[in-house]
Amino acid sequence: MDPAAAEATKELTAVQARQAAPDKPHDPGGRPAHTMEVRNVHKSFGQFNVLQGMSLNFANDAITTVLGPSGTGKSVLIKHLVGLLEPDQGEILIFGQDMWRISEHERYELRTRFGVLFQDGALFGSMNLYDNVAFPLRKHTDMSEADIEEVVMARLSEVGLEAALTKYPSEVSGGMRKRAGFARALVMNPEIVLFDEPDSGLDPVRTSLLCDLILEMHERHKGTYLVVTHDIRSARKVSDYVGLIWKGKVVHYGEAKAAFESEDPFVRQFLAGESDGPLGMD
Repeated sequence: MDPAAAEATKELTAVQARQAAPDKPHDPGGRPAHTMEVRNVHKSFGQFNVLQGMSLNFANDAITTVLGPSGTGKSVLIKHLVGLLEPDQGEILIFGQDMWRISEHERYELRTRFGVLFQDGALFGSMNLYDNVAFPLRKHTDMSEADIEEVVMARLSEVGLEAALTKYPSEVSGGMRKRAGFARALVMNPEIVLFDEPDSGLDPVRTSLLCDLILEMHERHKGTYLVVTHDIRSARKVSDYVGLIWKGKVVHYGEAKAAFESEDPFVRQFLAGESDGPLGMD
């Protein structure tokens, strides 16, 4: 191993040691404020080790951004948080409950407290935007159609789509599909909202507008927001906390300001988008 590679390995080991037990934010009353916790989670698919001892916690009523290179386990993390994947080792705690030490019915009930905005909006192509947003209410509640209409129109109005409610996903732009997906993610008034690469496929202007919308909706509705992305500008704009993962491990977690001012070589290289540094091509 050449000296530069040896030094990079040494630095990574030191960072991982510091981040093995990340700082835990507390609310002003001194009580733990973790809606979600990930404790020493491992996940492999065949010979491919995706998550390798990941530990993170997420402050309530805050926006946490998880950043990392493509293929480093960000989307796999989201699937663990919503109970779609079971860890090979470790714990996923949601509101203090281990997702895999409760019944399937209890896990299902926990999922109704989530809203998720997927990369492409994940809208049903056979439904117009109104019916897409109404779908969770019709599936999970016994609300009347009149009450559903009131809620759906409020959410569509919040994201600027009240005039497009009868259009189908194929008839609107990518940005509009994202906003419709956001409205659907909020329609059940969730306590947790997850964003899986929300800026994927959007130009810089629409990405910035979506970030403005995330901030506006968080200010209005509160809750725990987790934004998984590789877009540094988005992270800088919306984050209260930033986590950086690499090769399935956490190499930094803390307040956003500290992350963007960090002198740590891994954090600095990724957030600056530089080619030189310990983060290699593999």
